[in-house]
Formats: sequence, structure tokens, C-alpha cells
Amino acid sequence: MPRELHLSVELGGSPSAGLRGNDPAESLTAPYWAALTGLAEQGALDFVTLGDSFAPSPDDHVGRLDPVAVLARVAPTSRSIGLVPTVTTTHTEPFHTSTALATLDFVSEGRAGWLVDVAGTAAEARAAGRRRAAPAADLWAEAADAAEVAARLWDSWEDDAEIRDAATGRFVDRARLHYVDFEGPHFSVRGPSIVPRPPQGRPPVVVALAAHDPYGRRELAARHADVVLLEAADIGAARLARETLLDRVAEAGRDPQDIRVLLRVSVDLCAGALAAAEPAVGPRFTGAATALAPLLAEWHTATGVDGFHLVPSTVGTELPLLVHGLVPRLREAGLFRAGYTGRTLRDHLGLTRPANRYVEAVR
Repeated sequence: MPRELHLSVELGGSPSAGLRGNDPAESLTAPYWAALTGLAEQGALDFVTLGDSFAPSPDDHVGRLDPVAVLARVAPTSRSIGLVPTVTTTHTEPFHTSTALATLDFVSEGRAGWLVDVAGTAAEARAAGRRRAAPAADLWAEAADAAEVAARLWDSWEDDAEIRDAATGRFVDRARLHYVDFEGPHFSVRGPSIVPRPPQGRPPVVVALAAHDPYGRRELAARHADVVLLEAADIGAARLARETLLDRVAEAGRDPQDIRVLLRVSVDLCAGALAAAEPAVGPRFTGAATALAPLLAEWHTATGVDGFHLVPSTVGTELPLLVHGLVPRLREAGLFRAGYTGRTLRDHLGLTRPANRYVEAVR
């Protein structure tokens, strides 16, 4: 029996990307994002990602929207698919990040995730006006601390901390709230959070990782990632990178079974003749969506990855082809689910809801 794979899709490197041939102003409307997310949900994909940056890109003619806010708006129009915005940890505060993502998890009823990123350019530093640009290794070390703080803040409310007793006027049992008391080189956070513990306990942390990435980024993935979007030069490199990552996860004291590794694959389904190539930025597929299915099956077996994160060249045009062409072929091969069997993003990924560290500490 073939092992079912996980499948996700990038809706845009920035919330105004992927609009070639369309009116750029569409990216500022809720129906545009709701339609894309709803289409991905028709295919029972695990999750969608939405990018962000503090600096305008050369092809942004209309600006960009905040991905957390976009996906919070989209959440009520969808029922099952995971919603994973990019949130940078540079020029931001981890308290605010954890609050925003916990809120998204509540409004989506347990479908939020967090794609961690940093802002390393001078243009982004000038736009934020908070500090100068720093080396990538320093920024990723800061991101690892931010992920640790977020996890502690999400745990700072025990699951049964809310009393909601109208008769006594008590909303929360303060004995079940905890100070996180984090002290690090980048920030100090006491907590607790102002938001109760999210429905998933902790929204899954997603990290994009390549072999050439700085040590701090690899440490972030090993210690905090629930999902890694792996970039590899070719299939052999992907297999080795996955094995190396899982070894590092074990060295960090985590169970490698608690992490999902998805190979990032660029796809261009509108270029005509079939051709598959593997450039330096990772596996790339050009051709018909139906022809991609056996290739993914082959890569799935050869690399040992848990699935694939698909990056369309033009999402508005290619997402329908993925949902109505690729997904049915994968289902016919027994490689992809017929529909959602769980409710939360953790359910889709086969990840357990984490125990609260403060409750465990008391025991």
C-alpha cells in the first residue's frame, strides 16, 4: 500500500504575487483570496501559504496586504484547509506575533500555522525604521528565540484556565496562568499572553530550509519546526538533506516522527511541452498537471519526504489545474486523501496536539 503524501501550495511569495495577466487590484479584494483558498480546499490540500516582506518588490504595482489579516478574513469562507501566513521576526515583537497567530487559530477553529521568516535587507530595515540590517545568522538566531517565546506564550494559559462564571464574575483562574519569564540576547518577555491557549495548543511552525542556509536557520528548523519546506538542488540532495535534518532533530531532543518534511517544487503548467528539470533552486516541473503525478510519486519514494509544497508560476491560472488535474491522479494512485478526515491543521498533518509545558512542569 503506497504511503499517502501531504500536499500544500503557495498562493504567492507576497500577497500581490501571481497576478500576471490579471488586474493587480484584485489582490486587494477578499473575494480573490477566498476563491483561491476555496479552490485549494476543494482539492483537500493540507494548507496554503501566503508570503510577506517589509520591502516592496519591483513587480508590486498596487502594494501588498498583511498575510495574517488576509487569512483571518478568508477563514470564515473556508472550513478545513490550513492557513499559513508568513510572519517575520525581524522588526517585530514575539508577543505581538504570538497574539496574532493565536487569534488566527481561534477564528479559523484550529487551522492556523506560522511560516517563519526574517527581514535581512537594508531596504526592509529602512522601511521599518527600527534598527539597521543585521547578518542572516544573527537574524535566524533571533527567529529561533521568537519561536521559543511564542510557544511559551501559547502555553501560558492552561487549557482549562477559562472559568466564564457569570455568577461570580470570574473569567479566568489566575492559578492556571503562567509567566514565561524568557531572557535572551534579543528580548525579554514575561507574559502571560492576553489570548487563551489556541485550539491547536500551538499552531504548527513552518520553516523553509535549504542546504546553504545559515546555521541559525537550521537550528530553528531542528528545534522548533513542525513542518519543513525543503529546498534541494536535486533528488539526491533532497534525500540527504532530509536525513541530515532528521538527525539534527533527534540531537535536539525531539522525535523525528513529530516533523513533516515537504519538498518544495516549482511548477509551470502552462508552458506547453512536457519537460522536467532540476535547477539549483530545487526541482522544477514544466508541463501538464496530470503528468506531474507520476513524477511526484517517484520523488516521494526516492527522497523519503512526507509530501510536496507546490509553487505555481501563476497561481490564478495553475491552481485549478493542480486541483482538477494533479489531485485526481494522485488519488487514483492511492497517494492522496479523498477528503479531509480531521478538523485542524495538526489533524491534516498527522501531528498530535502538544502538551502544555507548564502543566507538565507542575506534575
